[in-house]
Amino acid sequence: MTATTLTGNQGAGRAGDKIFSGAAMAAGCLILAVLFGVALFLVVQAIPALTAPAAEIQGGEGFFAYIWPIVIGTLIAAAIALVIATPIAIGVALFISHFAPRGLAAGLGYLVDLLAAIPSVVYGAWGAAFLAKEISPAYNWLAANMGWLPIFQGPASATGKTILTAGIVLSVMVLPIITSLSREIFLQTPKLHEEAALALGATRWEMIKMSVLPFARPGIISAVMLGLGRALGETMAVALVLSSGALTASLIQSGNQTIAAEIALNFPEASGLKVSTLIAAGLVLFVITLAVNMIARWIITRHKEFSGAN
Repeated sequence: MTATTLTGNQGAGRAGDKIFSGAAMAAGCLILAVLFGVALFLVVQAIPALTAPAAEIQGGEGFFAYIWPIVIGTLIAAAIALVIATPIAIGVALFISHFAPRGLAAGLGYLVDLLAAIPSVVYGAWGAAFLAKEISPAYNWLAANMGWLPIFQGPASATGKTILTAGIVLSVMVLPIITSLSREIFLQTPKLHEEAALALGATRWEMIKMSVLPFARPGIISAVMLGLGRALGETMAVALVLSSGALTASLIQSGNQTIAAEIALNFPEASGLKVSTLIAAGLVLFVITLAVNMIARWIITRHKEFSGAN
């Protein structure tokens, strides 16, 4: 190979590097531009609702009095989903990655991934047509035996379409997201760490507790935050399952509402200031989601010593 050929190859390589670098930078700038454009649109369209007289906003007490019960309902539904889904998802991911036989693990992994592909309207229809009716007797039992707790105070909803039912449906929807990501993180645990723990006499569970979970902690947090984002923004399933109403502390009574469902149910018939009010509600959801992601990034940074890169 001559010096001229080598020089030509180096020149082509430098040109390719510049093209790739420019394309990567353009993609990053495009994402930032889209995010900025969405935020700008929401802010501009929300200004009329934020500055309108209180009497003109739904409820007659101003935008913030209108939005805060919906924000609380959104957070309650998402919290219920994560409380139910997270331990189950981690358990399923550990079973697939460290306990199940190879053939069974592959089949279970495929089924979990398949759950993520089911449309949200199907989950909503299942929750409204089946789950709500079947779980209603359990709500009556909770109201009769644990009604002294505010979250189980009766009378229970006769239809079963409550914020707790919505949270259960959301937990099924976020389960495959958390499970799939956690499984992949568990499989990336260095085999040397696992074998060293077992060689020192640790049981399978002790090995997982000392080697797998610390290594996977940032990944688990990321998976949970992605699931939380899905739960916060879910629309159709909640709209079908939840009988919306005023904010209530009881999880088994009819009432409560989420921001996404509020927008979906009212936007088609909205006009004038009502449109600005719903867009302002979308801005609030946008800010909540952004805050959740920033908090998740901060938590992951604090535990970066456990990441796979280190």
